[in-house]
Amino acid sequence: EGNGKAGVGRMEITSSVPSSLVALKLDFEKPFRASNIVDFTLTPSGETTTVTWAMRGGRPFVAKLMGLFMNFDTLIGKDFETGLGNLKRATEP
Repeated sequence: EGNGKAGVGRMEITSSVPSSLVALKLDFEKPFRASNIVDFTLTPSGETTTVTWAMRGGRPFVAKLMGLFMNFDTLIGKDFETGLGNLKRATEP
């Protein structure tokens, strides 16, 4: 069913490289169909690790139309920042 904020879809881990990468396939069903690849790239540096979260994929017509009026980086960037902040809190002592 999903929820009103996230929509409906499915996420599957497609590959992982310890201490380096986790790749996911992310398929949305609602509010519109879309398939994306999500990468979490881990870059160790001394006693810390930088995590980069990237999402790429095609955009269906509805998303392209929305893109004329909205900036998707602004729209979902906050969610990426929140997610990375949650990851940081969960992994730090």
